[in-house]
Amino acid sequence: MGSEAKQLHVFFFPLMAHGHTIPMIDIARLFAARGTKCTIITTPLNVIDFADNIDRDKKSGLDIGVEIFKFPCVEAGLPEGCENLNSLPSPDLTLTFVKALQRFQEPLERLIEKHRPDCLVSDLFLISTADAAEKFGVPRIVFHGTSTFSLCVIENILRYEPEANATSDSEVLVLPNFPGEIEFKRSQLAKHAEDSHSDFKALRKKMSETELASFGIVINSFYELEPAYAEYYKKDLGRLKTWYIGPVSLSNRNVIDKANRGKKATIDGHHCLQWLDSKEPYSVLYVSFGSLSRFNNAQLLEIAMGLEASNVSFIWVVRMDKLKAEDQFLPEGFEERMEGKGLIIKDWAPQVLILDHPAVGGFMTHCGWNSTLEGISAGLPLITWPVFAEQFYNEKLVTQVLKTGISAGNEVWSAWIEPDKVSVTKDKVQEVVSQLMHDGEEAEDMRRRAKELGQRAKKAVEEGGSSYKDLTFLIEKLRVHSESD
Repeated sequence: MGSEAKQLHVFFFPLMAHGHTIPMIDIARLFAARGTKCTIITTPLNVIDFADNIDRDKKSGLDIGVEIFKFPCVEAGLPEGCENLNSLPSPDLTLTFVKALQRFQEPLERLIEKHRPDCLVSDLFLISTADAAEKFGVPRIVFHGTSTFSLCVIENILRYEPEANATSDSEVLVLPNFPGEIEFKRSQLAKHAEDSHSDFKALRKKMSETELASFGIVINSFYELEPAYAEYYKKDLGRLKTWYIGPVSLSNRNVIDKANRGKKATIDGHHCLQWLDSKEPYSVLYVSFGSLSRFNNAQLLEIAMGLEASNVSFIWVVRMDKLKAEDQFLPEGFEERMEGKGLIIKDWAPQVLILDHPAVGGFMTHCGWNSTLEGISAGLPLITWPVFAEQFYNEKLVTQVLKTGISAGNEVWSAWIEPDKVSVTKDKVQEVVSQLMHDGEEAEDMRRRAKELGQRAKKAVEEGGSSYKDLTFLIEKLRVHSESD
C-alpha cells in the first residue's frame, strides 16, 4: 500500500519593510491553502502588524506559524526599535540596516537545523539566507517585491548604461535591446552612479550571484500582464526558473482580510464602506503614496488645493509621522468645505477594501509595485506619481506599455522618500484628476483597458489560471526535490 505524501514545510523570510512583508505573507497563505506547512520568520516589532491575521488563518485551518528573531539594532549601529525600513529616521541608515540583515544567518541556520524545511523563500536583500540554505542543502527561492518589467529595466541599465552619454537630465533615452520603445528621461533613472560606493556595489553583485544560484524566483505578477518582459527576463537575462503566482493580494477574499491587510487601519472599515456606499459608481479618486513616501507641507498643500479645484470626490491617505500637530498642510477651512466630498485617512488605510469598492474610479499612486498591482487587480486606471526606488519604471509599465494611466508630471527621481521641493503644482493635480475622472474618450479607453486587466488578474489566480498553475508546478517541483533527497 502506498503511503500518504509527506507534508512540505516551507520557511518564508521577508525583508522588514511593509512593501515586502505584506505580499510575502500572502504568498505563505497561498502555499498553506495548498496543504503546505508554512513558517514566517520575522522580528518582535514586525510581528505585531500581522499577528492577528495569522491567528485568523490558523483558526480557519491553515498550517501557518511564526518564528521570531531578535533584531540586532544596537549591535548593528541602528537606533533601538529600528526593525523596519519604514522606521529609519534617515535614508543614510539604509546601508546600515541592510548590513544588519546579515546577522540573521546564525539564528536561521539553527532554525533550519532544527526543523529541516523543504524550502526557504526569502527576499532578494536577505543574501545571507543563501549561505544558510546551501549549508543544509535546502533549496532557496528568491522573492522580488516588484514587477518583471522593472527587474528587466534595472538589469538593462546595469548592462548597457544608456544614460552614460546623455548630456542633460532632460534628455530622452530609449533602452537598447529591450522589448518595446521604452523612453525615460535621465532624471527619472535611479541614481545607479551612487551604487559605485564599494559597499553598495558589492551588495548588488552578491544579490545577483545568489539569485542566479538559487532554486528559482517567485514574482508577484501574472504572465498575461507583462508577457514580453516575462520572456525577456527568462531568456535574455537567464532567469529560467521563474514562477508567476500573483496578484497575491487577491488571496484576501473577505472584508476582514481586506480591511486588516498590513498594519491596523486608522479608520473603521465599516465607516469607510458606508462613506463609499453613498457615492456614485466610479466617482471617487483614491489617493495614496504608500508606506514609505513622505511629502513636505508645501507639496501636501498643492495636492489639497488641486483636489478641491477638481471637484472630484476623493479618499486621501496622508502619512502623519513626520508632521507636527501645528503643521498646516491643508488650506484654511479645507476639511469643512470637503465635508462629505473628501475623506482624509491619517497614516494607514484598508487599501484593498477601498480599491475594490464600485464607487472608486481611479487611483493616484506612487507606483510602488504592491499599490500598482492592487490598482490593476481592481480594474482601475491610475494617476502615476513615482518618487524613488523602481517606481519610475513601474510608471512606464502603466503609461507606455499597458496604457492604463497618466502621469502626474513628476520627472525627478529622489534620493529616498522625502522630496524637498514641490514637484507637482495644484494646477497640474487638478488637470490630471479631471482628465482621469471626468468623461472623455481617452479616459474611457483607459478605463476599458484597466477593467480588462482586472478581469485577467482575477482569472490568473483562479483554478486553471496561469498563476494558479505556476504555483501548482512550483509546489510539485519542491515535492519531487524533497522526495529525491
